[in-house]
Amino acid sequence: MQPAKRVAVNTGILYAKMAITVFVSLYATRLILAALGAEDFGIFNVVGGAVSMLTFLNNAMASATQRFMSYSQGEGDELKQKQIFNVSVALHLIIGFILVLLLEFVGYFLFEGILKIEPDRMDVAKLIYHFLVVSTFVKVISVPYDAVINAHENMLFVAILGTVEVLLKLSIAFYVTYTGLDKLASYGFLMAGLSIFLLLVLRIYCHRKYSEVTINIRKYYEKSLFREMTGFAGWSFLSSAASLVTMQGMSIVLNSFFGVIVNAAQGVANQISGQLMAFSNTMLKALNPVLVKSEGGSNRNQMIKIAMTGSKFSFFLLAFFAIPCILETQYILELWLKDVPEWAVLFCKLELVRNLITQLIVVVQSGIGAEGRIKNFTIVRSISYFLPLPLSVLFFSLGFPPFYIYILWIFCWGIIGSFIVLYYAHKNYGLPMREYVKNVFLPAVYLFTISCLAGVVPVLMMDSGFVRFILVGTLSSISFLLSFWFISISPKEKELMYMLVEKFSERIRKHRST
Repeated sequence: MQPAKRVAVNTGILYAKMAITVFVSLYATRLILAALGAEDFGIFNVVGGAVSMLTFLNNAMASATQRFMSYSQGEGDELKQKQIFNVSVALHLIIGFILVLLLEFVGYFLFEGILKIEPDRMDVAKLIYHFLVVSTFVKVISVPYDAVINAHENMLFVAILGTVEVLLKLSIAFYVTYTGLDKLASYGFLMAGLSIFLLLVLRIYCHRKYSEVTINIRKYYEKSLFREMTGFAGWSFLSSAASLVTMQGMSIVLNSFFGVIVNAAQGVANQISGQLMAFSNTMLKALNPVLVKSEGGSNRNQMIKIAMTGSKFSFFLLAFFAIPCILETQYILELWLKDVPEWAVLFCKLELVRNLITQLIVVVQSGIGAEGRIKNFTIVRSISYFLPLPLSVLFFSLGFPPFYIYILWIFCWGIIGSFIVLYYAHKNYGLPMREYVKNVFLPAVYLFTISCLAGVVPVLMMDSGFVRFILVGTLSSISFLLSFWFISISPKEKELMYMLVEKFSERIRKHRST
């Protein structure tokens, strides 16, 4: 199957899954917030909030292993794939145990004067933290299996498992709503149990499905490969850890200066942005294996084209949904939640802006990992990841309001981070900067500006309500689609879309005829 067709099929499968999971996840969050209340929800977000960030850490670590798996598949070396899997299992067991020790050590200091939690909820908060440690270990040791699934581009299994996960989360939300036990403790325990169950399913499936998934470290151990993977995974982990420490650290900083209610607002913003990011992340999940296989097959030009086109379309997919959400955040949150925490509206808007900026370089950054030389890039990128944490402490000490945490994120992660990625992409694998600006950055700016200007007209002329919400969505969507087709995509990209639609139509006709 051709790369473009393979990406299209896998993306379609993942979008079908997402059509179910997004709405179920949002409804489950609504149930949890209503069941726990703003204060307990804020406690879970600041103490156990890293659980939601573990998906980010897990994906970042999986991308390192997946890079080697996909690269070896591009080379056609099955023995090397077995060696990579066994080295990866050993490596992530070591990382998992180190993280457990580190988290337990840090946890002692968190609960001794750093976190602002009511005394009567302190024991439950500590219990939640221990559940977090268990989930962390499980997520880390599942990375090799995630990498194998992604390297084989088995998005059907990913879609099925993701749907099962979100339905179980909904079941947990219903249980927490009606249980007579402590709701916060029950929620933390069941979420940790869910991560263990998903690992068992993933492990059984991979061992039965793929020949390279066989654990025999003595037989398949390769010292040079271990050093290479340890170095790559180490640098990847540094970058992931810097961003994870900052995200969780910012929650602690917010809690220290403003209390758990602001953490609840941050949790709502994370949920909104996380669900909308799923639209672009879905495409990235299908793109990244093809990107690395192109590099592994010595097809650098194809890799560069995938990096640029993928970044542009990733921005478009997020922008289509993010623009009306930015314009109508207040109405959406009031419709979704019974009680909207203070600062949640502004937090959501700024978080979506940050995510839009980072989408412009997300696949370009994946190209740096595919090429392999990541040491210098990771060091510089990690500094930009970590920078908002000390700056937020400084700003809040000077009396700045809590939304400045997102201003710092936008500046350090979005703007500075984009320049860092583009510099190293040009240096490491020859990303053509003029072509990037012409074919990715400017089309994205034009489309975003036109869509916002069209959608903001009802906001300026009408009071908030359902009719205005529909008008905003309709005008921004129509202007988006017109800008997308006539301004933002090239003739070659139009031809590709025509081809994909035609092939999809052929499949439907064949299916009907049979």
